[in-house]
Amino acid sequence: MAERIYKAQTRYLFHAHIKIKVSAFYDDSFFDGLFSILEDVDKKYNSYQPDSYIDRINKAAGSFVEVDSETVNILRQVLELSDFFAGAYDITVMPLIRLWGFYRSEHSRIPTEEEIAENRKLVSYRNIEIEGNKVRIADGQELITGSFIKAYAVDRLVGYMRQVGVNDAIINAGGSTICAINDNVHPAWQVIVREPKEENVLFNVDIADQAYSTSSQSKTFLEINGKEYGHILNAKTGMPSTNKQVGVISDNCMVGDIISTGLYCLSGEDFLQKMEQLSSRYKVEGFLLDEDDRIFGTKRFVNKKNN
Repeated sequence: MAERIYKAQTRYLFHAHIKIKVSAFYDDSFFDGLFSILEDVDKKYNSYQPDSYIDRINKAAGSFVEVDSETVNILRQVLELSDFFAGAYDITVMPLIRLWGFYRSEHSRIPTEEEIAENRKLVSYRNIEIEGNKVRIADGQELITGSFIKAYAVDRLVGYMRQVGVNDAIINAGGSTICAINDNVHPAWQVIVREPKEENVLFNVDIADQAYSTSSQSKTFLEINGKEYGHILNAKTGMPSTNKQVGVISDNCMVGDIISTGLYCLSGEDFLQKMEQLSSRYKVEGFLLDEDDRIFGTKRFVNKKNN
């Protein structure tokens, strides 16, 4: 049987290069429709986009804002996973992110304990109120969708692709979200997992109709007094995690991205415990690489280092 031929296009959305690869059977114009789905999510639900539903909620903090049903569905799913992580993952963490200086051009410094404590008062996903098609956050709060909105857009895209009959494709959204569509001719796509900032291969894993999500500090971090501080904060402590990387395989991109972010702030032992709990609710596997280069993983990962 002849090897299948593919074509791909890459465009810049969600502050990332997103590559879609499909069978060469499709005309180049097919990509326009695919990327328009991502653009729609970016415009409507990305907290960084002016006048998105999330931006409207942020700007009207303290008051109810009318939104569409999709915004409500997105937030309800986020709240469910926030409950699982008991507040360590929290989409109202933006005051702490700003405090650390991830959105300042001037020199950053380590915040004082008092500053962290004061800003933590604004961080609680439990203050997100949903009444019908209206949403309200507390005065001074701010939602940030960066940990999941790109992945949610890929879920929307994959749903459409399946609907129109695409049965073999892969979407790479900035390297942090990779989603595969497979058929009997091409039963899996291989993902090469590398160490952050290194070329060393940690794992080669096959994903079939699944998503691979990763969280790390390799691209977004602060350097203060010669030490790097990653952008993923534990919302309960206000401190950056010292772990290097988390990878999660799941059946849903958004769920995988939120889980990888939530697990990123855990110790290795706590990671394994949480993964066991998660596996009873979601079909997930994963690994954690800590600051001492120790790997903690589920069965799919634990015996595959450097294989």
